[in-house]
Amino acid sequence: MKNKKLLSFILLIILIVFLALSQFFSQSFEEIPDNGKYVNTFIGTGGHGHTFPGATTPFGMVQLSPDTRTLGWDACGGYHHTDSSIIGFSHTHLSGTGISDLGDFLFMPFSGKAKVTPGTPEDPDSGYRSRFNHSNEKSSPGFYSVLLKDYDIKAELTTTKRAGFHKYKFLKEGKSGIIIDLSHTIYPDHKPNHQFKIISNTEISGYKGSGGWAVTQDIFFKAKFNKPFTVTFYENGKKIDALPNRMSKKLLAVLTFNTKAGEEVLAKVGISSLDYEGASKNLETEINHWDFDKVKNEAHETWKKELSKINVKGGTENEKTIFYTALYHTSIAPNTFSDVDFRYRGMDREIHQTDKENIYTVFSLWDTFRAYNPLKTITDPDKTNEFINTLLTKYDQGGILPMWELQGNYTGCMIGYHAVPVIVDAYNKGIRSYDVKKAYEAVVHASTYNTTDIFFPSKQVKNILMPKGKLYNETMDFIPADLENESVSKALEYAYNDWCIAQMAKDLGKTDDYNRFMKRSKKYTQYYDTKTGFMRGKNADGNWREPFDPRYSKHRKDDYTEGNAYQWSWFVPHDVQGLVDLVGGKETFIKNLDVLFSTSSELVGDDVSGDISGLIGQYAHGNEPSHHISHMYNFVDQPWKTQEITDQIMRELYFNDPNGLAGNEDCGQMSAWYVLNAIGFYSFNPGDPTYSIGRPIFDEVEINLPTGKKFIIRAENNSRDNKYIQSTKLNGKKLDTPFFTHEQLIAGGKMEFTMGKLPK
Repeated sequence: MKNKKLLSFILLIILIVFLALSQFFSQSFEEIPDNGKYVNTFIGTGGHGHTFPGATTPFGMVQLSPDTRTLGWDACGGYHHTDSSIIGFSHTHLSGTGISDLGDFLFMPFSGKAKVTPGTPEDPDSGYRSRFNHSNEKSSPGFYSVLLKDYDIKAELTTTKRAGFHKYKFLKEGKSGIIIDLSHTIYPDHKPNHQFKIISNTEISGYKGSGGWAVTQDIFFKAKFNKPFTVTFYENGKKIDALPNRMSKKLLAVLTFNTKAGEEVLAKVGISSLDYEGASKNLETEINHWDFDKVKNEAHETWKKELSKINVKGGTENEKTIFYTALYHTSIAPNTFSDVDFRYRGMDREIHQTDKENIYTVFSLWDTFRAYNPLKTITDPDKTNEFINTLLTKYDQGGILPMWELQGNYTGCMIGYHAVPVIVDAYNKGIRSYDVKKAYEAVVHASTYNTTDIFFPSKQVKNILMPKGKLYNETMDFIPADLENESVSKALEYAYNDWCIAQMAKDLGKTDDYNRFMKRSKKYTQYYDTKTGFMRGKNADGNWREPFDPRYSKHRKDDYTEGNAYQWSWFVPHDVQGLVDLVGGKETFIKNLDVLFSTSSELVGDDVSGDISGLIGQYAHGNEPSHHISHMYNFVDQPWKTQEITDQIMRELYFNDPNGLAGNEDCGQMSAWYVLNAIGFYSFNPGDPTYSIGRPIFDEVEINLPTGKKFIIRAENNSRDNKYIQSTKLNGKKLDTPFFTHEQLIAGGKMEFTMGKLPK
């Protein structure tokens, strides 16, 4: 009897332990959803999206992708879906930018006789290009493959963070090879310097120095092949017997093999911005084997984890595809710039060492401060800290926070000083794993006109990185339109940036700075013309610039940046009530907003900016200055109009198609706008940790917060017709306004929407 009781007790304990362990393991090893299956990497490769379809990993140094064109605005990603021939596969690409660069180290497999010039799209047979069909293309996060029709070669590509892996299957027997063209680049004037080094009959290295959009670039590669090759070098299209001791302007290598039908040649390539040693170490550390599928699967798993930070239920298959492709696009840039040993190229062009974290490049801040960076404060605050530490490092080495940084270069591209809202937004959300004192020093410094103590790579970059508009803003208290180009846009963005600085100053107890920058943040008021109802350029004598037409645009040569008065008159995200008062009150404000979305989309001018795209009325979703405007109705007690317009934008301007973006992807901004709005809210005014509620697309959204908590968004009675919010609850309590805070979000919990057909 005693033994039976003891046995029963033991069995009970075992059962309890088993159940506990079962629960633990079910929680600990919960299957991560494979959201990558919804990603269509070809979205944005048509139209003016400027994305690329090739293989990369989240924030990777390598973007191994096919190049189909190198010239023209729509060559920025190296690939356009309307093209029918491939030049080859290069290792670096920009994602959705409006200016082209990179395309480093082109590899092109061939069969038969080698050609040593790329040829033309009109006549692919004139060079080493090959025709292809989209039906023979496959792509998924971390993988790309295509059949090169002219050579009968199946090409497959995958990557690690700092290395690319090529697999070429030669489907017919005979002479074959791989061309490595160092002169290839995605930029019309790149001033190249090239060098090859032969290490063995299976290994080759090379260097490319160039000056494109980034004035000074250095990049090295090391490639290893699974099969011995013989090599012939060409300089300026002519065969050379030996490699030149000097740097060459145009070098190409032809590696030849004898392959059997169906034989595979593998090439793995490490790159580095530092030196040959760095490229070699990156390669040997990240791919020390010949298992292509292993690297492909590891890339897949990395993306699987990245794309599971937000899980959605409901919606159509197309909506899920658009959403997860957008989420994918928000994790391509910025790109890792430091090697595996944490060495990196600084803004001073010297080699530096860090032992803390990665250094990054490709900061499209004029675009990304609006939605991309706020999204990362939710899904990846650690990455946000890394980005800010990188920006502060560049400030230390270059003398000023970047505006648009590329490959360790100031480009000076675009306007404003938008590293400021990125830093301030993170700071006000409690993300502060960086030197706060230095961060404050840097944001204040960014606002001042200073042409000394800054490492300017060229006179041109100096003039655009430190425009006279800053000086006029300080000394004249406004920016005269007859003395400074894009005066209205600069003034409005400076005012917003200054407001951001004021918020950080206030929290740090710097009262004088707070008052000074708050005063500067009000300068936008003097550009509003009560007669026309628009923000306008004002000449040095105080008179309005004439003639004036709010539909007029002259790309980068008028009073507005990539837009017109219709789009720019709303850029006061930091002081909506002030803008309401300025235009004459709530009724006038609403009327003007309604006109913006309903008026004719006609544009006027001989050189209208191509960036004014994705038009609903004069609202231009294809470019960033408009991205906050749909949420302005929330501030004037008409939230149903915000819900209505955001719904329209998502349904009419985003598609599961190569032409699925209304404008340049811009390093994740266009996609981040969709991600945030599709889950039901938007970061209207980065620097203010408040979210503006819109229209949720999905029935349920699960945001997996880095703390382990979850923020759940549910939309009851949700459908295409039921686009209006009837009521909102946060953790069971009714929300009386269409706003909530970052603090409420990261605490975890549940937001519940009840949807209906009619506005409420």
